[in-house]
Amino acid sequence: MCGIVGIAGTEPVAHRLFDAMTILQHRGQDAAGIATLEDDRMYLHRGNGLANDVFRQSDIESLIGNIGIGHVRYPTAGSDRPDEAQPLYVNSPYGLALGHNGNLVNSAALREQLFMLERRHLNTDSDSEVLLNILAHELAAQDPAQPIHTQLFNSVDSVHLRCRGAYTVTVLVVGQGLLAFRDPLGIRPLVLGTRSTASGDEYMVASESVALDGLGFRFLRDVAPGESIFIDHQGRLHQHLSVHAGGLTQCMFELVYFARPDSLMDDISVYKARLRMGEMLAQNILGQFPEHDIDVVIPIPDTSRTAALPMAHALGVKYREGFIKNRYIGRTFIMPGQAMRDRSVRRKLNPIALEFRNKNVLLVDDSIVRGTTSRQIIEMAREAGARKVYMASASPPVRYPNVYGIDMPDAEELIAHGRSVDKICSLIGADRLFYQDLDDLKHACLGKKQAHAFDTSCFDGHYVTGLDEGYLEALSRQRSDSARQDRSSKLRSV
Repeated sequence: MCGIVGIAGTEPVAHRLFDAMTILQHRGQDAAGIATLEDDRMYLHRGNGLANDVFRQSDIESLIGNIGIGHVRYPTAGSDRPDEAQPLYVNSPYGLALGHNGNLVNSAALREQLFMLERRHLNTDSDSEVLLNILAHELAAQDPAQPIHTQLFNSVDSVHLRCRGAYTVTVLVVGQGLLAFRDPLGIRPLVLGTRSTASGDEYMVASESVALDGLGFRFLRDVAPGESIFIDHQGRLHQHLSVHAGGLTQCMFELVYFARPDSLMDDISVYKARLRMGEMLAQNILGQFPEHDIDVVIPIPDTSRTAALPMAHALGVKYREGFIKNRYIGRTFIMPGQAMRDRSVRRKLNPIALEFRNKNVLLVDDSIVRGTTSRQIIEMAREAGARKVYMASASPPVRYPNVYGIDMPDAEELIAHGRSVDKICSLIGADRLFYQDLDDLKHACLGKKQAHAFDTSCFDGHYVTGLDEGYLEALSRQRSDSARQDRSSKLRSV
């Protein structure tokens, strides 16, 4: 999972791109980068770390131009080297810099095509480099007599034909402008906004609407599945809906976990969706445990807070903050090695003992992935004096790997894979365990809105793009703990 942003402005954009990246920092803390255009020259700076670590004031001042893109990267299996920080660049045709959020599920076949048939060398293991070179090859094949937006839109249509998976993309085209597009199913999010200035209209695209809010842009709409947006150097907006566009199939895990609650995604308020998740889960608990003895509901910060509050109200018990979070520890389910994950959970959260002492507590989390965090947190609650510790997940059991840009573990390392709820409850050490029902989760996300499809592959194993034979097995080898540790060792030795 990554965050992307692009601005076509009437004044220098580097500072605003940096501000947008800090707003989207929750989508990726592994690497950050900005590329800008000034006339026929591209300026690029990128590196590993948070945006604040990668960019000094002098770096931002060196990024000249009124058009640019920014990217924050979330570490994914096999794509965690420093040279894989984005935007990525190729010099032909025109000169292209690309930022990508998502994952291609046929990148291995595309990589072979690029080398054997199109004579393009790839220098990283990143599927984003594959996507960039596919786009570059298709653009080079266009008729240069056509208007540039026609060339670009035709090229993106060809990308849709060749690339399978999830992708939202921003591209700088030297001497031309800013291109953005979304995969035909709209699995990953992308929004479009505008801002009027004395010098003319400015446009902005971003992974989440909250970035538009923070920079004073007015939300126009979500970019449609299969749609391309191009803003040329004269500030003119061109739009194109591909013939390959399908129906919206929004990633449900965005609403459960990754997106900020103050964002709107495909006309769904993330905040309201999470409130409804809490309400639905509370009704589920009351159905299973009508004479419950829960004294207090305690969220596991931060994402579950929104769901936990209406849960406490519906259950008729107190809501309390029981854990204080250290915000400088990364997400534990992607860390290599069980020992490292165990240490990190203890450093990440600290209990407030008085909220646990002699109480039956219901802990609420947005999801349970490996179970590492849940098991450790339940132990911490007992050590803090809780009599009983119940656990509730605002999402259904995560039984399958996500292949569309969220670097979940190998299926065998998912605690719910092949296990019953009772077995999971025993493994994490809870007195009772409650999961959200998948149909209830869909209802919570949609509310009263007209139904559309969701990508729920990590819950039900249905992959909407289809997967080639052997893909999950190869992914398993790539995402296993031993593979992660091997890559970490190699990086440390460089």
